[in-house]
Amino acid sequence: QSGYEWGDVEAAFAKADHIFEDTFTFPMVYHYSMEPHAVIADYSNQGITVWSTAQHPFLVREDLARMFGFQLHQVRVVVPYLGGGFGSKSYTKLEPLVVALSKVAGRPVRVALTVEEAFKTIRRHAARCTVKTGVMDDGEFVARECVIHLDTGAYADNGPMVADRAAERIMGAYRWANVKITSYAVYTNSTPAGSFRSIGAPQAAWASESQVDIIADALGLDPLEIRLKNLVAKGEEFRPGRRPLDADPATGLRLAAQAIGMNLDREPDKPESALPIKTGRGLGCNLSGVGSSPTSTSIVRLHVDGTLTVFAGTTEIGQGSQGVLAQVAAQELQVPMEQIAVVSSDTGVVPYDRSTGSSRSTTMMGLAVQGAAKEVKEQLLDLAALHFDCPLEELSVIDGLVMRGSDSVTYGALIEEEFGMHAGELLGRGYVTPRRDNGRLRQAPAFWEVGIAAAQIEVDTETGAIRIPHYVSVADVGVAINPQQCEGQDEGACMQGLGHTLFEEMLYEDGQLLNPNLVDYKVPTFADLPGDLESIMIENHDGPGPFGAKGLGEGGIVSAAPSVANALFQATGVRIKDLPLTPERVWRALRDAGASSGGQSGNE
Repeated sequence: QSGYEWGDVEAAFAKADHIFEDTFTFPMVYHYSMEPHAVIADYSNQGITVWSTAQHPFLVREDLARMFGFQLHQVRVVVPYLGGGFGSKSYTKLEPLVVALSKVAGRPVRVALTVEEAFKTIRRHAARCTVKTGVMDDGEFVARECVIHLDTGAYADNGPMVADRAAERIMGAYRWANVKITSYAVYTNSTPAGSFRSIGAPQAAWASESQVDIIADALGLDPLEIRLKNLVAKGEEFRPGRRPLDADPATGLRLAAQAIGMNLDREPDKPESALPIKTGRGLGCNLSGVGSSPTSTSIVRLHVDGTLTVFAGTTEIGQGSQGVLAQVAAQELQVPMEQIAVVSSDTGVVPYDRSTGSSRSTTMMGLAVQGAAKEVKEQLLDLAALHFDCPLEELSVIDGLVMRGSDSVTYGALIEEEFGMHAGELLGRGYVTPRRDNGRLRQAPAFWEVGIAAAQIEVDTETGAIRIPHYVSVADVGVAINPQQCEGQDEGACMQGLGHTLFEEMLYEDGQLLNPNLVDYKVPTFADLPGDLESIMIENHDGPGPFGAKGLGEGGIVSAAPSVANALFQATGVRIKDLPLTPERVWRALRDAGASSGGQSGNE
C-alpha cells in the first residue's frame, strides 16, 4: 500500500460546485521484447560468471553474491546487446535458477525462454482506478481523492514501487491543494507484474485524463483550456517536498493541440471512405518524476593514438545509449565519433551503475561520462601548458588537438612526452552521486518528464474500428543530443501506448492464460501506425544532464489511451472507461448509446 495526502479533502469537496467520480480499468499487458529472457551461468568454487539479458547487471550481481555466498568480486555478470527490455528484464529473474543448475551439473548451463514462457515471467499491472474530483464552476480543480488497485500477480517484484508511482501520477500535471490517494498492489493467482516503461503512469493517466474531459464536457468548457487553467507551471512545486517542476507542460500542450487543429477554426480533414465515419480529436497530459537513483560512474581512457574508450555500465537495449554516451565524450574532448569505443554492462570490467531504466541513462550516466571526459581534458591541458610553457587560459581543444593560437599539438604527442616512447594513456573518472555538485541531484526526482499526446481519429460506427490519421507526441528533452534517436525513442513509446489503447490484453480464464503467443496476443505493427506520427521536441537547455539534456524514453507511452478515448468521445458522444478500445468494445458501446449523435461526420 502507498499513497499521499495533504490539505483537507472533505472540506474541499463540501465547498466544490461539482463533484465527479468515475472508475476506469486498465488491462494486463505484455512487454513483448523481441528477445526473450536468456541466461548462461558458469558456477565454480572460485566464483560465478553469468551472461544474461538483465537490464540491471550490478543489482543481479549483488543478489547472486548474497544467495550463493560469494563476495562481489567473485561474481561477474555480462550483458550483451539486448533485443529490447522495456522493464521486463529489470532486477533478477532467471539468473539464480540457472546458477543453481550450473552448480548441480558442474558445468555451464544455458536457459532461454520461449515466447510463451516469457509471457508468464512478467507483465504490466492491470489496474482499477476510482477517481473523485471536486471542481468549481469555472473549471478550477480543488480536490482529488483516488483509490487504485493494481493486480501485482503472484509475487511482489517491483509492485510496491509501481503502487507508489501510480499514486503520484494519478494527480496528472495539475495543481492540487487537497489530495487523498491510496494505492494498493494486490496479490493474485496470475503472472507477476513489475516494471514496464513508465511504471504506474499509463494506468494513472488513463483514469486522470479521461476524467478531465468528462469534467470539461459536463461544465461546457474547452478540454484544452481547462487543462491550461490547472496545469502546474514551470518552477512550481508539484508535490510537497519534491523538486519544483523543471518542464513546461503548458507550452507542450499548446503545441500538441495546434498540431492536430484543436481549438482552431478549421474543420477536420474529411476521410475519403464512404463508410459512416466520424472524426474526433483528443488530448492527454501527464507528469512523471523520473531519473531515479542518482548513482553512476564512468572511466574514459585516452590512448596514445588519440582514440578513446568509454567504460559505462548502462545496458544497451536498443535505446541508443552507447551512441549518446560516445557523443558526450566526443563533444567534451573534440574527438570524432569513429575514434570512440564504448564498453558497457560487464560488472568485471566497467565501474558501477545503479540501473538502466526510469529515463535516467542520458542524464545520470551522461553526466558521469562527461565528468570523466572533463578530467581527461584537464590532464591534457596541464600537459599542453608544459609543452607550450604557457598558462592554461591560452589553450583550447579542437579536433583532437590542443591549440595555442595558431600552434597545435596532438593528444598522442602529449601522451608520448609524458610517458616516453609510444606508450601510456590518460584516465578520467566521472562520478554521479546524491552528494556531488552541492547535492543538486539529492532532491527527487532528478527531473520531470512530461507525457503529452494529441490524437485525431476516425471511427467506423458500423464496425467500431478506430483509425488514427494524425497522432502527435510532445517531449520536453532539455537538449536533444541525438535528435533522430530522440524521435525514435518517443515514437516507439507512442506505438506501445497505442497497443494497450487499441488491442493489447492478456486474457485469463480459470487461472490459465489464454493468449500467451504472438498469434492470439496482438502487438502493433507498421500497419497499425498512425497516418502521420509526429514527435515534437521542446529544447529549453534546462535539464540536469549533459549540455542541459533530460531523458525522454517513457513520456510517449503515457497519454496515448486518454487522447484516443477523448477523441472517440468527441466523435461519437460515447465515453468508454475500460481498455483496450477494441472494435467489438467500441461497437457495443455505440450500439448501447444509439451511436447517432456527437462529433463531426466524415461523409456529411
